[in-house]
Amino acid sequence: MINRLFKSMFLSFLVGAVFFSCSCNPEKIASLAMKGMESMMGEGFLPSDEIRALGGFQNVSVNLNKSSTEDSESATIFLKLQNGDPLVLGNQPEVLARKCAEIYVRDFENASDYQQITVQFIQSDPQNPDNFAMQEYEFQVEDLLSS
Repeated sequence: MINRLFKSMFLSFLVGAVFFSCSCNPEKIASLAMKGMESMMGEGFLPSDEIRALGGFQNVSVNLNKSSTEDSESATIFLKLQNGDPLVLGNQPEVLARKCAEIYVRDFENASDYQQITVQFIQSDPQNPDNFAMQEYEFQVEDLLSS
């Protein structure tokens, strides 16, 4: 009985300590989560601030996709860049897409494990998030690594 009570109190204390330490410093928790993700996926997995600044993007994200069939194997990096500056995007978006892809491939240590990188520019309507426009550009990772 006392052993059970001790375990319950200890568990409650542990949960409380974790909860209260997290609520005081959310930036530290987010930073630790990002470091953990990068250690699992590879250095440079998360898009850099340099990419965000190039187009004034509000949100940046990445998705890695590997698939294989009996005949072939494909591996693609999807770089999603959302709500960028319309003036920057309107002037030769394919050039901006290539520059973003080059930076991402340069920074991501496991980029050579992938054949393609697809850069997606997504602009959403602030009044209606279901209303959006998307431009997509695809590049071969090998070409970007050699340039």
